[in-house]
Amino acid sequence: MQGKPKTEASDRTVVVDAETMAILKEHKKRQAKERLAAGETWVDSGFVFTDSFGRPLHPHHLTDAFYWLAYQAGLSPVRLHDLRHGAATMMLAAGVELKIVQETLGHVSSTFTRDTYTSVYPEVAAAAAESVAAPIATHPVLPVQKAATG
Repeated sequence: MQGKPKTEASDRTVVVDAETMAILKEHKKRQAKERLAAGETWVDSGFVFTDSFGRPLHPHHLTDAFYWLAYQAGLSPVRLHDLRHGAATMMLAAGVELKIVQETLGHVSSTFTRDTYTSVYPEVAAAAAESVAAPIATHPVLPVQKAATG
């Protein structure tokens, strides 16, 4: 299962927020306990998420676990990969620069990112319209005077 990433851009550092980092640190502590319990049977796979023996998790196991969690939470069925699309859309909706979104997703080109993820929520389109209108509202156009006819 371990191998080279799909593309060169797939091998990258992804920055996460402080809360996610705290969760990952807790996971690392639990994994260290699993490593001690496994002893010499531990496989140093280099993966962050592993089974209790350090082996990489099978993608189908992750998918099944995700579906089960979504079901328990009462959510509509959604593919695990759809979370990537949702994250990209939310980043763009939050005003994250396209280049940052492109690098986070590992796309070679920001054109691909733009073409794939620039469908916007109605709320985002409305916010964009308000942003464009704001400078106009603060600098109203002077009333037009009628030219004298004669």
